[in-house]
Amino acid sequence: MLLKEYRICMPLTVEEYRIGQLYMISKHSHEQSERGEGVEVVQNEPYEDPNYGPGQFTEKRIYLNNKLPSWARAVVPKIFYVTEKAWNYYPYTITGNYSCLLCSFLPKFSIHVETKYEDNKGINDNIFDTEPRDEETEVCFIDIAYDEIPERYYKESEDPRYFKSEKTTRGLLKEGWRDTQDPIMCSYKLVTVKFEVWGLQTRVEQFVHKVVRDVLLLGHRQAFAWVDEWIDMTIEEVREYERATQEATNKKLGTFPPAISISETPLPACARSGPSSAPSTPLSTEAPDFLSVPKDRPRKKSAPETLTLPDPFGFVVIVSSVGGNALQVT
Repeated sequence: MLLKEYRICMPLTVEEYRIGQLYMISKHSHEQSERGEGVEVVQNEPYEDPNYGPGQFTEKRIYLNNKLPSWARAVVPKIFYVTEKAWNYYPYTITGNYSCLLCSFLPKFSIHVETKYEDNKGINDNIFDTEPRDEETEVCFIDIAYDEIPERYYKESEDPRYFKSEKTTRGLLKEGWRDTQDPIMCSYKLVTVKFEVWGLQTRVEQFVHKVVRDVLLLGHRQAFAWVDEWIDMTIEEVREYERATQEATNKKLGTFPPAISISETPLPACARSGPSSAPSTPLSTEAPDFLSVPKDRPRKKSAPETLTLPDPFGFVVIVSSVGGNALQVT
């Protein structure tokens, strides 16, 4: 298990970003989906937690077959997807991803993202703990304007160095903008990656964190670059936009019969009937055990700075939403 804390500042308030995040996730998911590939929304409904109060539960299926390297496509089912479940109690969210179709040759893999938002420039070292932060947890600041983004995802219109909002007049972020920007907020994301395969664990977990970093950078850049599209929306309006966009995205994906149905554990009798595009998943919206907040803090492990893996391994959804909390990788 490898855990890192990411801090991403934005020239917005926490209340503004609540709208911007929902808009960005919906728009990006729709843009990146096509027939048989992309993000299918299975469930998106209000949910109340005894500790965190009212929130929103979302379950998505991310179809990845064409995103896999050729050798993997030859052995995995035609329908291969990852399930993402998210509990959004803004400004606190929990997101988890895990394989929904499992075969004996597929490794155990999961990503857990715990997110909190505050109106500051990333100065809270104890946001996830009542005690001082564990020194073994690496803190990674992400600069939406000056950190390098993979060339294939770069758009000048989404570059905060050159974008200026007409409605808010924010933008053209200069070097050191986090020290002078007002308003400013920070997304704090505690990301845990598990890849339980001896001999590959450290390398793959390091690689996945690099993908996570790129996803967070891209998603937050887009949320700001699209600010004029969503800044005037109310929460009711963005939820309606989210509903309409999800419906259009599901239609865009299309449906096809499952080629295989393999589950790690038998589904309970109360399992809900999902769409014909994939096997059923349990009805319960309770967070499974592996999504509980990790208590141990792993020791740092030596690993190479870079790792060469097939390019299609990148841009899956972590989430959202990675995420919503949305971490969207395409």
